[in-house]
Amino acid sequence: MVNVRLGKSEIVVNKNGFGALPIQRVPMKESIKIIQKAYQGGINYYDTARAYTDSKKKLGIALNNVRDKVVIASKTRALNVEDFWKDLNQSLKELQTDYIDLYQFHNPPFVPKLNDNTGLYEAMIEAKEKGFIKHIGITFHKLNLADEAINSGLYETLQFPFSYLSGKEDLNIIKSCKKEDIGFIAMKAFSGGLITNGYASFGFMEKYDNVLPIWGIQKEKELDEALNNLKSPVKLNKKLIEDINNDKKDLIGEFCRGCGYCSPCSVDIKIFMCARMSLFLRRFPPELYLTEDNQKMMKQIEECTHCNKCKERCPYELDIPTLLKENYEDYKNIIAGKTKVSYVKE
Repeated sequence: MVNVRLGKSEIVVNKNGFGALPIQRVPMKESIKIIQKAYQGGINYYDTARAYTDSKKKLGIALNNVRDKVVIASKTRALNVEDFWKDLNQSLKELQTDYIDLYQFHNPPFVPKLNDNTGLYEAMIEAKEKGFIKHIGITFHKLNLADEAINSGLYETLQFPFSYLSGKEDLNIIKSCKKEDIGFIAMKAFSGGLITNGYASFGFMEKYDNVLPIWGIQKEKELDEALNNLKSPVKLNKKLIEDINNDKKDLIGEFCRGCGYCSPCSVDIKIFMCARMSLFLRRFPPELYLTEDNQKMMKQIEECTHCNKCKERCPYELDIPTLLKENYEDYKNIIAGKTKVSYVKE
């Protein structure tokens, strides 16, 4: 079993974090079973957020009896002190705990700092002094804000997207965190579900001793892969490196990661699905995405008003209206039989 130390926080956990965002989509009984199986298998880091609907309740029920044996990390999107305390108190209640090990600002539009007139960082300090939280972290999707947070010296951890599709600038963030003794937590390790080769991802993460990947887990099969990696960490071999290089050819560049920050859409386009449809059709059994419901969902793209609000909110600065249009044209061509797609199960 491989452990990772989260920088100056001195939190030490095994190198397989449990990402609780996907269990929002799983019934309560099944969720509790998955979480408890994760704990019994050795996973001791659990990531959630105030925004992840009922995931905190599920974690609270599942881990209540072993609270002192796990690390729970949560987040707040609050941009004022009043909402900060509301979020924290609600999270403590739902998690059935007196404290949260790591509390993070959740992708704010700026880096909260001391004396910045928002009072947010001061609220974090107060919460820590009162024992409601143990450590202070922050999450971002934008490189410039991540750099600013690192250089501020105020944060014990940084959570940032990182996978084998990441570029040199992302790797520099990891190096900066190591230099400043800031724990690095890797979100989007499967790039929003588009990376389907779990073992290649596991092997890639093993190269970075200061990185804690959190795997978004929804199904027991996904958990089993993570537990297998925990017991016997995957090492990259020639075949896995070849798989990674093939994925890079397909996915590096202008593609939607499915973070959802572009939403809501004023005409109810499901952007995070529609903007990735071409990739879904080529990386998964296409019949899953050619249903009548999905055809209606894609047709909604015709209602786009090109207000560009989604484009302004995208942390990856994608031209979302253009991306939607391209995916819709591709989808129509596949429906009409003009474009052929095939899926080969790995």
